[in-house]
Amino acid sequence: MEFLISISKLVSVLIFSVLVLNCFTEFGSNAQLLPQDEVNALQAISDKLENLNWRVTQRSCIAGEGFTNQSIVGDDIIRNVTCNCSFGNATVSICHVTNIMLKGLNLSGVFPSEFGNLTQLTELDLTRNYINGSLPASLSGTPLVTLSLLGNRISGSVPPVIGDIATLEALILENNQFGGPLPSNLGNLSRLRRLLLSSNNFTGTIPESFRNLKNLTDFRIDGSTLSGQIPSFIGNWTKLDRLDLQGTSMEGPIPSTIALLTNLTELRISDLKGTTIGFPNLEDLKSLEQLVLRNCLITGGIPDYIGQMTKLVTLDLSFNRLTGSIPNSIEALTALDYLFLTNNSLNGTIPDWIVKNNNKMDLSYNNFTGSTAANCQLNNVNLASSYSSSANNSVSWCFRKDLPCNGNPQYYSLFINCGGSVMEYEKNQYEDDRNPVGISNFVDSDHWAYSSTGVFLGDVDAPLLATNTFSLNVNGPAYYQTARLAPISLNYYGLCMLKGNYKVKLHFAEIMFSNDKNYSSLGKRIFDVSIQGNLYLKDFNIMEEAGGAGIGITREFDVDVNGSTLEIHLYWAGKGTNAIPERGVYGPLISAISVTPNFKVPSNGGLSAGAIAGIVIASCVLLILIILIVLRKKGYLGGQDPQDKELLDLKTGYFSLRQIKAATNNFDPANKIGEGGFGPVYKGVLSDGAVIAVKQLSSKSKQGNREFVNEIGMISALQHPNLVKLYGCCIEGNQLLLIYEYMENNSLARALFGRDEQRLHLDWPRRMKISLGIARGLAYLHEESRLKIVHRDIKATNVLLDKNLNAKISDFGLAKLDEEENTHISTRIAGTIGYMAPEYAMRGYLTDKADVYSFGVVALEIVSGKSNTNYRPKEEFVYLLDWAYVLQEQGNLLELVDPVLGSSFSPDEAMRMLNLALLCTNPSPTLRPSMSSVVSMLEGKTPIQAPIIKRKDSSQDPRFKAFEMLTQDSQVQISSTISQESIERRGQSTDGPWMDSSTSLPSRDDYSSTAKLIKES
Repeated sequence: MEFLISISKLVSVLIFSVLVLNCFTEFGSNAQLLPQDEVNALQAISDKLENLNWRVTQRSCIAGEGFTNQSIVGDDIIRNVTCNCSFGNATVSICHVTNIMLKGLNLSGVFPSEFGNLTQLTELDLTRNYINGSLPASLSGTPLVTLSLLGNRISGSVPPVIGDIATLEALILENNQFGGPLPSNLGNLSRLRRLLLSSNNFTGTIPESFRNLKNLTDFRIDGSTLSGQIPSFIGNWTKLDRLDLQGTSMEGPIPSTIALLTNLTELRISDLKGTTIGFPNLEDLKSLEQLVLRNCLITGGIPDYIGQMTKLVTLDLSFNRLTGSIPNSIEALTALDYLFLTNNSLNGTIPDWIVKNNNKMDLSYNNFTGSTAANCQLNNVNLASSYSSSANNSVSWCFRKDLPCNGNPQYYSLFINCGGSVMEYEKNQYEDDRNPVGISNFVDSDHWAYSSTGVFLGDVDAPLLATNTFSLNVNGPAYYQTARLAPISLNYYGLCMLKGNYKVKLHFAEIMFSNDKNYSSLGKRIFDVSIQGNLYLKDFNIMEEAGGAGIGITREFDVDVNGSTLEIHLYWAGKGTNAIPERGVYGPLISAISVTPNFKVPSNGGLSAGAIAGIVIASCVLLILIILIVLRKKGYLGGQDPQDKELLDLKTGYFSLRQIKAATNNFDPANKIGEGGFGPVYKGVLSDGAVIAVKQLSSKSKQGNREFVNEIGMISALQHPNLVKLYGCCIEGNQLLLIYEYMENNSLARALFGRDEQRLHLDWPRRMKISLGIARGLAYLHEESRLKIVHRDIKATNVLLDKNLNAKISDFGLAKLDEEENTHISTRIAGTIGYMAPEYAMRGYLTDKADVYSFGVVALEIVSGKSNTNYRPKEEFVYLLDWAYVLQEQGNLLELVDPVLGSSFSPDEAMRMLNLALLCTNPSPTLRPSMSSVVSMLEGKTPIQAPIIKRKDSSQDPRFKAFEMLTQDSQVQISSTISQESIERRGQSTDGPWMDSSTSLPSRDDYSSTAKLIKES
């Protein structure tokens, strides 16, 4: 018994000793505890972020207890919290959290402001999660050195107080949803080395204060809507190692101060706006390894000094306007792996060293005149369509411009399973397209081909064939399970196609992003699609259009093949994300292509005797016609009218007067659908059942033949879903006729403020759709078409609506070419009172911003349902726009919304539209946005910041002054420009879609108070 008691006492002594030791450990000189307020902050962070699951105590800094630190997949997936326990004194050791790395964990929830309570936090890395909310201003109280938030859903503006974190050296906000202007306070971060802002929605310009960031080594702003010129102060960033300015809305020129950045190893600038520029001076940038100047409107030759950049690995000068030959000095670049010169105007002979090279080089789409190359794809060198249009027929077909047919055109359909194997769908066999090459390759099949260009940024080995990476439940045809993609440019060609109109269907499904609440679902793939050189899809986002990943969508287009080649071009303009779910996932992607004829396919059988007889008779008739035409041109059958020659030179479809008379029932008044200054417009039905609109030149028209010629010339060169399609013309005797596609729903003017029986019920979504359609059409005219065109007469009567209420811009009779080397055009004033921009109306100063002004007026009409010139709520207001500015000052802008809509509209969208209308009608043309920016604003991608413009006395405000001057001129001098009958017709302009209320008015000379008419040249 005593023995047992002794053992019991011994155990008690041991337990007591352990407790004493434990207490000594916790509270003695070696204690390593977190302060309780820091514990509370960390636990709050864990509670707010789903999937984090911390169990934080004061002991959590001991071996990471409660933080479950681990590195799961290298540097990509990390859970790590680091403490520093050197705080305190000799008797009490205090710990503080200094580093938090939570990468690739798919944490979700609102960004916790409690991070700002961690007073010793120097690193916060939340890369690739699913965190939303805004960036908390509380972070300004921390001594952060690194803040990395790449790949989340964080939105709102960057708090200016972030610029107060004097210790900050790395600010990485890439691939989020930040918006608004960049705060100028960031310019206070004198220690900042890395500033990565790509793939956000920032607006405005790069703040002037950024000139102070002289320690920057890495600056990236790809894929934002920042505008303005590239600032010259970038020359202050002399320590810069990498500069990325791809896919912004910024303008050239590239400042000469870039020559000071001699430490650069990577320079990427792409897709600049504005006018053409010369090649920037980069001669002293000898350390460059990556040089990308793509689609920067660069003219002139490639400088010889490029050959002195001995470290160069990638040289991309594609999609510029470079001329001259390729410098032989480039041959000395032994480190060069990738050379992209596609889509320029380079000429001369292709150097032999390129032909014999094994590196990846793309010289397609240039104007070369010779080469020793036998094939247009040699090793890894792409020479497709690299010769000038004057190349003789002895060279292989694939070298020649537009890839003409090597024999007789015979194909009339095409089905390709892009990136996939042979398959059948709806009795059509889709051809195999699994060739993995595409960095600089032209690959042709029997009757189709593709050409692919570029390397992926961040992963040069990324595959060019896509599969269903995340095992998405993809419904629909099997071709949605695979796709082909490209880093920069992907062209598909239908070869040896019969001439005619085709239905082109492009099939897309996003299969490289997930469709869940993970960071891998946050990718934004944005690219452009052109067919036959005409842009059809701008900033196309598959997931956004389809409503998620793994959902197939099809876009259909009717396209003419006038030669023998159909070209479909997909192009990455530097926008969207490029690091989700990992670096190198971006660029155009397509699942399948199907092309079918919209015409009756000719029979392959032999010719009948009747057909042969018909051919013989037709040949005789043709010969007689040729003789008559020659005699007329010689003057034997009447004088030659130079205007007729101008008309005959136009390249467009031709209709006979007999066809048009039959279609319109001999211009039956019952078929008349409109009347304008140009003349009457008739509805017609061709023999094949096609419904057309026939625009007839009036013999009394003062606008006359010149505008007829102008309209054919302009619109025959343009094809866009939001422009009225011109089928052709008729020129016989004194008849001058234009034949258009018929618009079932007439004009926007009639739909909005026509007679009661003519008006259409346009709900709010339809009004938004119409506004966006007009904006896209104008953006195409100004920025995307090969001809840069100012319409000059945008108004509701010149916007037509098809059966699906798609808006289409019409009436190009007053349009002017906007030559890129000119900042503006001085011209005879012509347009419509109430829609003309003040600088144009008063001075004849014409730029594309005149159309932006007119669009603003039309947008105001669409929201209000009221005509700008006919609505006067009170006598002191000149017109609707005047009243809008008054309501804006009063804060009652929503009073303008059409009462017909009741409460069935989005107040936010209505305010967006109204503010945009006021922004577009700013008296200063330089403060009006471009039409591409307008499209972005309408789509909600870019915020609208409408300036408050105080309404002045109408005699002082240039908008109202212009209107009053024009009104006076139209009363006093209108008889010298248009007839009274024309004035009466304008008053009835909402009766039909072809009403032309345009007026040619006196131009005002800046040096004379006397108005005088200026003859149009």
